[in-house]
Order: sequence, then C-alpha cells, then structure tokens
Amino acid sequence: MNTTLTKGRAWWIAIVAGMASFLDAAAIAGTGTGLLLFQEEFGFGADVYGQLSAILTFTVAIGALAGGFLSDRFGRRRVFTVTVAMFAIGAAILAVAPAVAALYLGILLIGLAAGADLPASMAMIAESAPEGSKGKMVAFSHILWMAGVLAVVGIGVFVGGMGGAGARILYGILAAIAVLTILARIGLPESGEWQRAHTGAIVNAPRSEAPASGARALLAAGFIVPLVALSLFYAIANIPANTNGQFSAYLYVNAAGTDVSTANLYGLIGIGVSLVGNLTLMRLVDTKYRMIGFVIGLVLSIVGFLIPVIAGVNVAALVSMGVFYALGGAIAGEPMFKVWAQELFPTLHRSTAQGIAIAFTRVIAAIVALFTPIIITAGPSTMFVVLIVSTVIAGLIGLFWIPRLPRAHSAETAADTDATPVVVH
Repeated sequence: MNTTLTKGRAWWIAIVAGMASFLDAAAIAGTGTGLLLFQEEFGFGADVYGQLSAILTFTVAIGALAGGFLSDRFGRRRVFTVTVAMFAIGAAILAVAPAVAALYLGILLIGLAAGADLPASMAMIAESAPEGSKGKMVAFSHILWMAGVLAVVGIGVFVGGMGGAGARILYGILAAIAVLTILARIGLPESGEWQRAHTGAIVNAPRSEAPASGARALLAAGFIVPLVALSLFYAIANIPANTNGQFSAYLYVNAAGTDVSTANLYGLIGIGVSLVGNLTLMRLVDTKYRMIGFVIGLVLSIVGFLIPVIAGVNVAALVSMGVFYALGGAIAGEPMFKVWAQELFPTLHRSTAQGIAIAFTRVIAAIVALFTPIIITAGPSTMFVVLIVSTVIAGLIGLFWIPRLPRAHSAETAADTDATPVVVH
C-alpha cells in the first residue's frame, strides 16, 4: 500500500493511468469508423478491411501479453509512458497516411500500445489506491472506457461525411489526446508497492536478487488456478459484451429493419445506462454487498437477452435488451474482472496475469466474431440463446469459483507493514 499518497492524489493517478481504457476503447471504436472513411478514399475492399480489423484485435492481445510482463519486470510507470507514446505515433501515422500500407503500420502500433498499456495501468491504479477504495478506483477505469467510445461517436457525428479527411481528423484528435496523456503521466510516481516488491521487501529477498516475474514465474508460484478462473470468467463474460458492441448496429439494420443512424442513437442510450451501472458498482464493490450486486447484474443481463428470444428481434426488443444488459453487464461483467485481477495476484505477477487474461479474451472474441454473422443469418434468436448460456457460465464462475480463491493482497499487506519505506519520486 502506498501510504505517501493522499486520496486526491490517488484519484488523479486513477484518472491519468485509467486513460489506458479510454485509448483502448477509442482505438477499437475509432478504427471501425476510420476504416470505413479510409475505404472511401483509398478504395480498398472487404479483404483489406477485414485484415486491418483482425490486426487490431490480435495486436491488442500481443500487446497485453508483452505489457503485462514488462510492467512486472521494469515497473508500471516506464511501461505506460512508452506505450502511450507508441499510441500517439501510431495515431499520427494514420492521420497522415499516404497509402494503404501506412494503415497497416498505424493499426499495428495503436493495437500493440493499447494492449500493453492496459495491465500496467490497472495495476498502477490498484497499487496507488487507499484501502477501502481500490475496487472503486479500478472500476472507475471502465467509465473512462465508455468515455472513449462516446468521444469517438461524437467525433464521428461531425466527420462521418468527410471521407478520408474525416478519418484523418479522427486519428489526429486521438494522437493529440495521447500526447496530453503523456504530459499528464510525466509527473506520476512509480507504484510504491511495486518498488517494495521489486527490491525484495515483500518477499524478504536480498535487494540484489529481485523476485522473478513473467508467465513462467507466475505459474511456478502456484497461481495457475486463479489465472485459469479469471481468464475463463473474462473470456466468457466478454462474449455477450463484444457481440453487443460489434453487432448491435448489424442487428438493428439487418434483423430489425431500421437504419444506421437510428441504431447509433439507441446505442447512445445503452452507454448512458451502462454509466449508471458502473457508478452503482463503484458504490458496492468495496462493501459486503459486492456479490449481491453481482447477482442482480447477472439477472438483469439474462432477462435482457431473453426479451428478443421471447418477443422476437425487433426495435423495441433490441432497445429493451440493450438497457437491461447495459446495466447488468456493467455490474457483473468486465469491471469485475478488473477488480478481481488486482486482488488475486501479488504485485510482481499482477500485470502478467492480467496481460494473459486480456490476450486470451481478445483471441476468443475474435474467433466468436467470425461466426456471429452466420448465426444471426441463421436466426437472430439463436444468438441470444448463446449469449444467455455464456452469461450463466461466466456468472457461475464468478459466484462459486473466484470468491473461493485466496486473495494475494492480504498477504502482501501483512508483509508490507515491515517493509522499508521507499522514497517515491
């Protein structure tokens, strides 16, 4: 625990480090819009569009693996300073791209950067937060994720009819936001908890023999069970979230018979409701009511997916589903993964574990997305049955497996009381 930080300073770190979630969301949502606009300018086909989209998904996964390991080995601050700089360079390349080849390089860089930034930043937030507020501050990062989506949607409203020039403006704004994030992060201290663990204070090792980090050390230390549990929860819970995010507009247009503008409008309603769900989780996550909230979130999600199964896939059913799932998923979905990821693993394995879980989840999401249009074409209701099953399985893992796992944090806190103070600068 970093006792040198005031609560106000800890919140500032949560905001600045949490910009990883903002940039991750902006990269995903922005690339969906940006590639459509570049398609008008460069005239590439569906094959190039699919390749670039796949590159983004898989480079985020690779980045998460690399960033998690490097963050545990070299520190949170070093990693997320480099990664956000990489994001700025990638976005700048996309903003001035002279040809399709430059799009491949730009997408590669922002994907790697967004993925690598996430585990380092989440660990930094948790390790800087005061006791009693750790879950709240980690959950807050998901609000920044939604802000990233909203920012891109807002920009898209103004540049959507400008073709390639609109894509350049979009990526130029994202590059500027990344630069501002770099400037804000310059003054952040390194995680005091990571410094103590790295120098051996927590594990009682000599300063010259800092504990090992990385995937092999993580598994050798006996954390394979919590890693499997957390990865399965996140990957399975993310199937409904990713499907809803990627294919809600597709369902509105191709199954419910409305247009893209109307679909985006209804999507904004879902984002607003999800914000309410996240604020609710922030109030509950550090209290004894956490799991009660989790159960309520599961029930709301399942009810939401049942509506189009029972009532058919129409606009009213999709809007109702979106509202129920936006609220339930915010309480019993990805934000809980972020919280549990900080609690289940000790300091020098925390980012590595998150990186592995994030990478696994993104790969599963990419595979599922390949088959989702086929399932929708065969019968949209079938897809919602799949989402119900996924929600139930993830819920069972979250209810009966993860809560039974030992928390690494409590052991560190006990050892931390005898740790030599570290001067943070």
